[in-house]
Amino acid sequence: MIKDKHKKYYQSLTRNMILSAIIVSFTPMLLVICILLHQFRVSYHEKTYAHLSELVQKHKQNIDAFLNEKLANIRFLAINNSFETINNNDFLQEKLFNLRRDYGNLFVDLGVVDENGIQLAYAGPYGLEKADYADAGWFKKARQVDSFISDVFLGLRGYPHFIVAVKQNGSGRGYLIRATIDFMAFNSLVQNLRVGKTGYAFILNREGKFQTNPAMDYQPNHSGYEFFWTAVEKTKNKILITRWKDDAGIENLYAVGSLKSGQWLLIVKQEAADAFSDLKRMLNIAVLIFMIGGVAIIFMAFYTSKRMVKRIRRADKDKENMNQQIIETGKMASIGELAAGIAHEINNPVAIMVEEAGWIGDLLEEEEFGQSNNLEEFNRALVQINTQGKRCKEITHKLLSFARKTDSTLKDVQLNDIVNEIVSLSAQMAKYNKVIIETRLQKTLPYITISPSEMQQVILNLINNALDSMEKTGGTIRISTKISEVEEEHIVVIVEDDGPGIPEANLLRIFDPFFTTKPVGKGTGLGLSICYGIINKMGGKIDVQSVIGEGTRFRIWIPIQK
Repeated sequence: MIKDKHKKYYQSLTRNMILSAIIVSFTPMLLVICILLHQFRVSYHEKTYAHLSELVQKHKQNIDAFLNEKLANIRFLAINNSFETINNNDFLQEKLFNLRRDYGNLFVDLGVVDENGIQLAYAGPYGLEKADYADAGWFKKARQVDSFISDVFLGLRGYPHFIVAVKQNGSGRGYLIRATIDFMAFNSLVQNLRVGKTGYAFILNREGKFQTNPAMDYQPNHSGYEFFWTAVEKTKNKILITRWKDDAGIENLYAVGSLKSGQWLLIVKQEAADAFSDLKRMLNIAVLIFMIGGVAIIFMAFYTSKRMVKRIRRADKDKENMNQQIIETGKMASIGELAAGIAHEINNPVAIMVEEAGWIGDLLEEEEFGQSNNLEEFNRALVQINTQGKRCKEITHKLLSFARKTDSTLKDVQLNDIVNEIVSLSAQMAKYNKVIIETRLQKTLPYITISPSEMQQVILNLINNALDSMEKTGGTIRISTKISEVEEEHIVVIVEDDGPGIPEANLLRIFDPFFTTKPVGKGTGLGLSICYGIINKMGGKIDVQSVIGEGTRFRIWIPIQK
């Protein structure tokens, strides 16, 4: 139950951390992308509209200039020549030749039309002398103004063209000087205007009829061109930019400007998808970047969260182990105090036993006991009692000495004495585990100033670790001391065994606090960490070498003070 509870806790913690990381990371990225895309969209729309507006304005001016120029050519001809002069076919033919020479084939023909619509003089390729225009729409409108530009129409010869006419008075009568403008030359001014892949231009009159051939198939509906006329008039003849869906449901972008004093509309039409294709491409790139960034964020959120939870779990486990180890340490301290008390209590009866054995020995020397047949056996038993009593006293003395030396007072000590003392204290445990402890101590070691109790703790811990590793197999522990040949002015203590060895993966962590491979309750994971701290405090160093199946060797270097 507890294990399942912990598992659910860490799963919930992982899930919450992942969600928090994703939300915290996605929110600013999403906001930044949305703000930037909005700004880019607004800017791109403004740029596209400005480009279309400028394009229509430029071509509007060019077309109006073209029409006004042709009208000015005819007006110049009318003003500078009298009716008698201009009402002559040969004269008109000469003027037509001059106009074609200057402007190419823009001017198709010239004619003089009286106020009744009869063409009095004509120059051109169609033989329209005496042609009657009385019922022609353009003639009726031209009679009412000083100058006139007609819509494009088919006319008598069935070919699209438009008329430029100027009204004059002479010889007591009114008349018109008219010129036919080539439709193809005029049409090219508009037809060549292309925008993007789908954008093209055309001109409509107020009846919604084409004044040029559109580059693509397009039939304006009534509501469409009526809307354009109304909207342009509201903008006071400025360029109108609008979006409109055609009958096929395709959204188009329209740029509209008025021509010929508000009689024509110049319309540039482009599919909105084409006009904003770069914007769409930018949106696709932004979405792709967002998706890639999102995948990276999610991956990092999962990876980082799982890694952090793993560390938290390990820290919690270490904390639990530490709590358990503190309990075990307290228990060991209590056992140490109990052992010290028991050793102290044993010392008194052992001392009395040894003294009583000595007193019995004195009694046996008296004459009345000297003739006893068992005197020799009595003496042997007293010697054994005395020997074993002293041995008990020596063991309890060492136990008390080790248990009570918990301070870190510095003293001048002989390192070999400390080693011998710990070896004798561990001898029984070693014998029980079928382990032999061998010593090779250099006799000429100088005295060093250290804490005896701390040094005892270090050596005892190394011996106990070696005994634990060989408790099932037995073996040999070798302890040696000598003046270091590598580290000058240092004594080196070597504790090595021929046990199973330490895995290489554990060697890097062997001195870490609470790191242990022993089962819970068996080891605290603090022994080697404490040893490492003690040796460092002494100004020395400790290292470990181990080979699986061959054994482990600890080396301690302790500086010699002078």
